[in-house]
Order: sequence, then C-alpha cells, then structure tokens
Amino acid sequence: MADRNIRYTKQAELLGDVKPMSSEEAAAKVKQMADVTSNRSYKNGRSRKDNPQTVDLVMSLGIDPKQADQALRGSIALPKGIGRTNRVIAFCDGELIEAATAAGAIEAGADELIDKVAKGWLDFDVAIAHPSMMGKVGKLGRVLGPQGKMPTPKAGTVTPNLAGAVKEYVAGKLEFRNDAGGNIHLPVGKTSFSVADLKENIDSAIGHMVRLKPSSSKGIFLKKVVVSGTRTPGVEIEVSV
Repeated sequence: MADRNIRYTKQAELLGDVKPMSSEEAAAKVKQMADVTSNRSYKNGRSRKDNPQTVDLVMSLGIDPKQADQALRGSIALPKGIGRTNRVIAFCDGELIEAATAAGAIEAGADELIDKVAKGWLDFDVAIAHPSMMGKVGKLGRVLGPQGKMPTPKAGTVTPNLAGAVKEYVAGKLEFRNDAGGNIHLPVGKTSFSVADLKENIDSAIGHMVRLKPSSSKGIFLKKVVVSGTRTPGVEIEVSV
C-alpha cells in the first residue's frame, strides 16, 4: 500500500488541477503518469519492474439502465487492438470444429465441451456458438451469465460465421454492456502504445457509443468520459455529445 501511495501522490502532483482535455492530451497525460515510479525496491534489494499498464476508458451515459430499450450491449474491434489476445472457445460440431480450431479457438466442440463448462471450467475469455448449438448451450446460462461469457446474437458471439467470429475475438474484439449505473467500461490499449494509437482507439470507442445512442435517451448522452491506466489517476476527456 505504501508503494501505491508514493506513486499515486507523485502522479496526482503531475496531473495537477486540470480541466477536461482532448483525447490526445488525455492519452499523453496517462502515459506520462504511468512512467512515474516510487523508486522503491523489494526487501532483497531487487528493483521493481513496471510492466505496461492497461488503459481503461469509462463512459458515463445518459441512459436509464432499467429500461430495456436503453440498455447497450454489443461488440467492438478497436483499430489498434488492445495489446493482448483473447482465449476463445467455440460451441459447434462437425467440420466447424476443425475450422474454429484453425481460426484460433483454444477449445471447440459440442456435448463434451458443454459438459466441461457446466462442471465449472471457465479458463477462457470469450465463448462463441453456432446458432444450431444454442438449444444445448442455453443450459449454461447460469454458469456463463454471471461471468458475462454467455454467447448472444447481439454481441456477435452467436453466428453462422463461426470461424470469422473466432478470428476477430482472438485478435482482441471486445464485448461490452452497460453496468447498473449506465456506464460502459472498455480497455483501449496499453501504456506502451503510442499517443496516436491510444487516441485512435479512444475516439473509435467514443464514436461507436454515440452511434448506438437509443432514440428514447433524452438530454446529454455522453455525460462524462474518463481514461486512466491501471495504476494512474483518471483523466477526463472533453466531449460535446
């Protein structure tokens, strides 16, 4: 905790009392704060190594999450990726098993895979299913639902183009859904990304959400947008939508 306090204090001083800024300026500020260290070492004298942090974007939206027609859920592939790949499984049978595996799925199959997941195996990030499998996969709702991993057509994880979906999600395509407070959380890269790449991903994510604005949502849609590193304070981005 002491290490975090020292680092955070230095970062807060660097951030200062700032107003909302452009996505480019915010990305640069997050990268600058991520470079701050506590100058502390482990007890054995070994220096601490700072790995690249995930850069997270949080958008507070002018929606009523309790209204079904205002709930937002879907998927997005950011132009510069997110700095990691996803572990994907595919519920399918026949020739599709080989196609899904070739596209990058760590597991692919029908009854055997469904039974494995039903017994509690969740060592994957995304589950994709062919529509013909949903009659059987539906029983996994209690297992996958709370994890946010249940395949759905809205997120593009129930699709006849199984191999294509597997390839996209392995490459870093993201699922999203608003939380109970009407917020969307998305990783938009790593602090090792260039400012230009982070800006492009941030702008793409914001633009995607604006295009999804429900017709029943009134007033200001993007109420607040904040970007931060895993271990940095948040920086508010100026928006006008």
